[in-house]
Amino acid sequence: LQGDGKMSKSKGNVLYADELVDFFGVDAVRYFVLHEMPFENDGVISWELMVERMNSDLANTLGNLVNRTVSMSNKYFGGVVENKNVNEPVDEELKKVVLETPNKVIAKMEELRVADAITEIFTLFKRCNKYIDETMPWALAKDEAKKERLATVLYNLVESISVGATLLESFMPETSDKVLAQLGAQKRKLSQMDTFGLYPSGNKVTEKPEILFARMDINEVMAKVAELHPVKEEVKEEEKGIDIEPKDEITFEEFGKMQFQVGEIISCEAVKKSKKLLCSQVKIGSQVKQIVSGIKAHYTPEEMVGKKVMVLVNLKPAKLAGVLSEGMLLCAEDENGELSLMVPEKKMPSGAEIC
Repeated sequence: LQGDGKMSKSKGNVLYADELVDFFGVDAVRYFVLHEMPFENDGVISWELMVERMNSDLANTLGNLVNRTVSMSNKYFGGVVENKNVNEPVDEELKKVVLETPNKVIAKMEELRVADAITEIFTLFKRCNKYIDETMPWALAKDEAKKERLATVLYNLVESISVGATLLESFMPETSDKVLAQLGAQKRKLSQMDTFGLYPSGNKVTEKPEILFARMDINEVMAKVAELHPVKEEVKEEEKGIDIEPKDEITFEEFGKMQFQVGEIISCEAVKKSKKLLCSQVKIGSQVKQIVSGIKAHYTPEEMVGKKVMVLVNLKPAKLAGVLSEGMLLCAEDENGELSLMVPEKKMPSGAEIC
């Protein structure tokens, strides 16, 4: 579903996967589809929602976390990550979340709850961001006596993110590889995720951290989308028109032989023994013509009386159901077979020529 209802080409609101990838990247689209569209349920997708998730979940929660961790490791320790084991109670709370996350992800996947599994991984990343706010590495860096505590904090962050990045591989493989590469970490086996502290103490993070997901401006995105897909006004059903099989062309001379005039129906009755025909007496100028029409299913005799109609007056007389017809009333027919008499738009006198 689109944000404002079902996708429709006539509305011009169809989202194409290749265009989403061009804007956001493959892994961002993977994340959105898997996280926002639960198994066996409808999901909602829109440009606005994609940008919101890009900025909040991917750029901020994950991308900013990795960038801050790598940047602080470079700034305070030249990129070297060491575990000095200067622990505090807040560390145990972080480790508890990290060690519980793999089993939570497994449990969700066994129930095919993919969206919930991804949420568990991002809960781990959010806990890492909270850990930064709790430990305040920038404040620790100002006190030389707390340098080993600062090293421990950064080690805990790198270790935690490494576990989260490994779990993310099944859902966002390119992002998983990029995060681990920036941290100088290796992928873990599932059997290794019950232990905290497997990141080799003394490893180095990358010197130049890469922005994983750049924040996007919704106005800029929508402007580009508008260039690609100008908004189309939805054509109302009655405005779409009807295509019919064309007949052979006639010359202007042939057309000129037909005479059309305005007539006024002065009386009308059903043709006996016919389910379709009405017989009308039509005043055309000073004369009255009898015209039989197959419109009984659409008009009652009473409805016909008093109508101004358009008449082909020089049609050769013929008998229909045994009743003489001396002309033809002009009607329009829609795709459902519904007939409507053609009537003059303005008040015209009986006998006026239609040209």
